[in-house]
Amino acid sequence: MRNPRDPIAAMLAANRALKREMLRDLEQMSRRQLLRRGGRLVAGASAASMLFKAGIPLHAGAQEETPPLPEYDGIPENLKGSGEVRVQSWGGAFQDAQREAYFMPFQELSGITVIESEGPDTSKIKAMVDTGNVEQDVIQEDRSSVIFLEKEGDYWEEIDYSLFDVDNIDEGRRYIYSVDMLPYATVIGYRNDVFPEGPQGQADFWSQENFPGPRTTAAGTGGVSPYLEFGMIADGVSKDEVYPVDIDRAYEMFSLLKPNVPKFWEAGAQPAQMLTDNEAVMVHSWNGRMHAIQQEGAPVTVQWNEAQLATDVWAIPKGAANAENAQKFAAFITLPISQARLSYLIPYGSVNNASPELMTPEQLENLPTAPAYMEKMFVRNIDWWVENRDEVLARWNEWILE
Repeated sequence: MRNPRDPIAAMLAANRALKREMLRDLEQMSRRQLLRRGGRLVAGASAASMLFKAGIPLHAGAQEETPPLPEYDGIPENLKGSGEVRVQSWGGAFQDAQREAYFMPFQELSGITVIESEGPDTSKIKAMVDTGNVEQDVIQEDRSSVIFLEKEGDYWEEIDYSLFDVDNIDEGRRYIYSVDMLPYATVIGYRNDVFPEGPQGQADFWSQENFPGPRTTAAGTGGVSPYLEFGMIADGVSKDEVYPVDIDRAYEMFSLLKPNVPKFWEAGAQPAQMLTDNEAVMVHSWNGRMHAIQQEGAPVTVQWNEAQLATDVWAIPKGAANAENAQKFAAFITLPISQARLSYLIPYGSVNNASPELMTPEQLENLPTAPAYMEKMFVRNIDWWVENRDEVLARWNEWILE
């Protein structure tokens, strides 16, 4: 389905090539050049670190009209330290935004070096702890995955809330082994140059008659569960009555969808890439990923109706070598300014109640937690997924190979 003559895809490819060229140039910059741009070069700094220090936006879709980010005026003394912290997140435009919003500021202000990786995976976390070879210090995860491992054994460190801004983080967002860090939505994104009158919900996502063309949805691997709820809604179940999911019925619906899915996505950046490359005309994707390619000029519209609202957490694997630094990192990331900065760069919600004071009304209206969007969505039922995760994934792994 990829169309090499698609002018939008060509433009976005050119933008990505330019960004890669900038990164190469920055890697070759001398210390003196960076200092002239107002940065302080640290030993072993990556190109991303150089971009941050040089004042160049790191996030996808940076635009001149974007309001300036709130600036840090310091860091609590108890969050300072030394050494490193190994952080695992979800890559792509989202991790680019995290890097600018709080990864690099944490490194600069705390004295703790941030080492990044991508692709959290529950089975890998379990294996790391079981073997005593824990390669990550703090991981962004779906809360149901954290609870699943809690039930399996001693896989997580307790969160030290003495370091956190607990006055502004609701008790319902603070758990023994994890802390909420990001409300987000899984939405329908579609190419509006293909469908000027776009899909109105999940039934249209399934409809080849009304909306022909290839789709993509989650592969059910790498820590992202398949969206069985969407299949139920497409089959006529109200979003408010989707739980408990009828697993047999959901799989019947996904079997109808499967012939129209040339590739199930395994990483958050893939559905956005498939849309921009015209390899799919409609996707299930996280709202921030769709926003990023919209900012780059992709002909993409988001349908919020019958979307899913969920919240990711930070969790620290048991035996992490830099657990103390991981606690400081998680506390820093949930500060009001850290949460607001991320929402400036990519429209995900905040878990700190003081963050909205640092944002404009227009920005708040663009978040998945805005009332206008909330009423269109359903909330992911963590308890159901913890109870049924094994059955769903075992069956999914067989089904996807059929």
